[in-house]
Amino acid sequence: MEQTKRHSFSGSIGFVLAAAGSAVGLGNIWRFPYLAAKDGGGTFLILYIILALTFGFTLLITEVAIGRKTKQSPLTAYGKLHSKWKGLGIFACLVPAIILPYYCAIGGWVVKYLVMYTTGQGGATTADGYFTSFISGKGEPVFMLVIFLLAVSFVVYKGVNKGIERMSRILMPILLVLIVVIAVFSLTISHTDDGGVTRDGLEGLKIYLIPDFTGMTLERFISILMDAMGQLFFSLSVAMGIMIAYGSYVHDDADLKTSINQIEIFDTTVALLAGVMIIPAVFTFAGTEGMSASGPGLMFVTLPKVFNAMGAVGPFVGIAFFAMVLFAALTSAVSIMEAVVSSFMDRFGQSRKKAVLIVTGITLIVGILVCLGYNLLYFEAALPNGTTAQLLDILDYFSNNLLMPIVAIGTCILIGWVLKPKTVIEEVEKTGCKMGRKLLYRVMIQYIAPVMLVLILLKSTGIL
Repeated sequence: MEQTKRHSFSGSIGFVLAAAGSAVGLGNIWRFPYLAAKDGGGTFLILYIILALTFGFTLLITEVAIGRKTKQSPLTAYGKLHSKWKGLGIFACLVPAIILPYYCAIGGWVVKYLVMYTTGQGGATTADGYFTSFISGKGEPVFMLVIFLLAVSFVVYKGVNKGIERMSRILMPILLVLIVVIAVFSLTISHTDDGGVTRDGLEGLKIYLIPDFTGMTLERFISILMDAMGQLFFSLSVAMGIMIAYGSYVHDDADLKTSINQIEIFDTTVALLAGVMIIPAVFTFAGTEGMSASGPGLMFVTLPKVFNAMGAVGPFVGIAFFAMVLFAALTSAVSIMEAVVSSFMDRFGQSRKKAVLIVTGITLIVGILVCLGYNLLYFEAALPNGTTAQLLDILDYFSNNLLMPIVAIGTCILIGWVLKPKTVIEEVEKTGCKMGRKLLYRVMIQYIAPVMLVLILLKSTGIL
């Protein structure tokens, strides 16, 4: 009954754009450039591309195939594959459910900064302590969260075709154009600092692209490898239940192999361009010291100062940048919410309207708590990986560092050893197309990927 009612993407382009939109999020923009700068530039890039074509490909095609085969959301798909594996579906649904509230809170921060730049107040964001003052406020962060959350909820409420697919077809081309324009601009700039040292964007590009093997040891190589693998989770939206949900909307006659290849190319290109967009600009105006920033610190503290140093053109670059970030955050947040909404619909037989209202309400409550975590509910806690955290960081750690590797390990065991790789291979090839990298897939899903994922989990928990 559910399968006959289930909506589908109108075609492969709609699916690819939606999946790429999910993958292109804040992780690409504020984490990828930082890791590339920290991990020897081109060294990190080479490892990342190799992993994207092997490790990332394996997890991505597995989740999409599971979704299309079962025509179910992450909460119910695993149980349909094997009745004794329903529990894995609960974990797969918990990941997006935990991520959504704090992702929307950060989305609200992006809305605030875009408003500041579009109203000509971008310069105010460069004042020392501005970002901390804003997020520790009691009212404005909550207001911005509500605006962002309502936009996300509206798109998901409109459904697969009129909401998610239509938004992706409009925003993704604009997003790509903005990234390319800002990246090209970053390569053309130069700046002379107070010490008389002149740096330009092309020098920053060399630092980004040319491998630096200085002081390379086996321990450092493994550390870079772990960083690149961890980044792939964010870059490809795997182990979040998202690709299972999106895969369930793909037509049975669609060419999965081609679609997966296109998603890989699109996402890797955007991730690389994010580095071209940010690293040359930060290097030009802040030197190698400025390239040590990541996460919110990079986006909301370092980059506004870079835009301010650009002179008259800075405010326009700031508008373009935060508009691009907002589009990336929206497309990702929509996919995260859809994974949860579709789970409610499939498990409890709810209408899309009711599921969206329930998920929005829960997200709003938890999102407000996240915002208050910087003022009324502020506390500090030590995490197993050695970092000090408050509420948002704890939710991020629990979902990304613990649950996501566990879900991915479980998926590898279920497909690689319980159901066997032919389950996915046959799903990919049922339209008559041959699945490329078939031998690679078998080896990865059964042996290499599970070991790599266990290493990521051990590193996240501070054991390694």
